[in-house]
Amino acid sequence: MGRIISITNQKGGVGKTTTSINLSSCLAELNKKILLVDIDPQGNATSGVGVNKNDVEHTVYDVIIGDVSIEEAIMETPVENLFILPSNIELSGAEIDLISEDGREYVLKTALEKVKDQYDYVIIDCPPSLNLLTVNALTSSTSVLIPIQCEYYALEGLSQLIYTINLVKERGLNPNLYIEGVVFTMYDARTNLSLEVVENVKNNLQQNVYKTIIPRNIKLAEAPSYGQPINLYDTKSSGAESYRLLAKEVVENSNVQ
Repeated sequence: MGRIISITNQKGGVGKTTTSINLSSCLAELNKKILLVDIDPQGNATSGVGVNKNDVEHTVYDVIIGDVSIEEAIMETPVENLFILPSNIELSGAEIDLISEDGREYVLKTALEKVKDQYDYVIIDCPPSLNLLTVNALTSSTSVLIPIQCEYYALEGLSQLIYTINLVKERGLNPNLYIEGVVFTMYDARTNLSLEVVENVKNNLQQNVYKTIIPRNIKLAEAPSYGQPINLYDTKSSGAESYRLLAKEVVENSNVQ
């Protein structure tokens, strides 16, 4: 059965989409069949794997409003073993479309149920907010992976995210949802601050923290503008090596569960 992992943090600029793209691609490199679901209206995960978000025929929005089946909207990407349910700016209207729907929190889950067993992992790139789209992702998911930037305000907003996750469980939307783990991003080994943030989070957050830490890396920043995951754009970069290590940890976690 395909594991569904939501990658979310309502704080912007923490490497959420970078992690969604590169974890997906590195899992695909391990010969896992991956579906990347882009539910951010910015569509950056879509363009980040080499798909033109403005040229796609169908998007996740069409699936959510019931215009097409999920099978019709899923596309191949230039990355072997990696498929995408694409997104673009049209998705920004989904919240209004869903608000009056019965079972609006389950729309994405219902769609994914039809295809999840065809994949080893479904990775959902969430928008940087705790809105109805994010609730749909959490309702659909096996677990949640939270990227945290190594900066002073790293923990800001995290308690709200954990509260939302607990609410999704308590209200019966997804009672078995759990936090897969926290992954540190944009780590700068030259600063004491990065080290302090890591230690602070480990001491204060009662969650699994991944051993792999994603460094601040210029190649990681460049890769999306070329529409390539880091393991294709610069396969020997520290960013590529780090996301490969994270992918292996995710697989090992799956085997333990």
